[in-house]
Amino acid sequence: MWIADGWKDYEVLDTSAGEKLERWGDYILVRPDPQVIWNTPHKAPEWKRKNGHYHRSSKGGGQWEFFDLPEQWEISYGELTFHLKPFSFKHTGLFPEQAVNWDWAGKLIREAGRPVKVLNLFAYTGGATVACAKAGAAVTHVDASKGMVTWAKENAAASGLMDAPIRYLVDDCVKFVEREIRRGNHYEGIIMDPPSYGRGPKGEIWKIEEKIFSLIQLCTKILSKEPLFFLINSYTTGLQPAVLSYMMNLEIASRFGGKVGADEIGLPVRGENLILPCGASGRWQLGNK
Repeated sequence: MWIADGWKDYEVLDTSAGEKLERWGDYILVRPDPQVIWNTPHKAPEWKRKNGHYHRSSKGGGQWEFFDLPEQWEISYGELTFHLKPFSFKHTGLFPEQAVNWDWAGKLIREAGRPVKVLNLFAYTGGATVACAKAGAAVTHVDASKGMVTWAKENAAASGLMDAPIRYLVDDCVKFVEREIRRGNHYEGIIMDPPSYGRGPKGEIWKIEEKIFSLIQLCTKILSKEPLFFLINSYTTGLQPAVLSYMMNLEIASRFGGKVGADEIGLPVRGENLILPCGASGRWQLGNK
């Protein structure tokens, strides 16, 4: 498992009965987590000092209950700074487990010794975008939500990257890649974090099981002649690491060589010999390091 254990401003404090207790900077949140199927006594005293609690509804969805929580605050990861705010369906605008992939991609970019262009698809609030830009890459950030793209710009500015070569686009990711093929544009690195289900800005329907393989095939056409990396993140139960690995070997390693790896990603739980699983990632990189 790839573990995001480099955080100082974030930690999982405890887990029990379908919920995780987290510290986001100075604030404590309780959020549902479907992986937490155990029911154990609360060990962390912070359960009694929570600032926000997202309650799931038996009918689907849920709602936040707040206890002295600001509308927005910041946390940092190394040189990166992110704006946080609780919004729909339990989210805060950041997936901290992805830091293990930010580190991986950033290291490859810094060590490349050449200009690197990165395409970040389904880019959300730009965690990977700011990590790659901070490492020196020129980044194209694509997401179907105008609000998420605006949020990503705020994160870049907070991280000192207001003038960095980042291009922000509100667009359907598949259609954008198809246009990039026609334009003849290429990238050294591609990142995608597709949702299980979603809609594009013009109502385009996305179902990951039906679309992910064809999107990988399309993306191989906009990789440069000497690409650096390809990263796929999945929070969909059916897309296990072995499935990600198979698709990347079939479509990327077979054409460019290099190395494919895939595994679960996770977060350590404070005071426990436990890693909380948080989805899966597939990675391809040039060479065999």
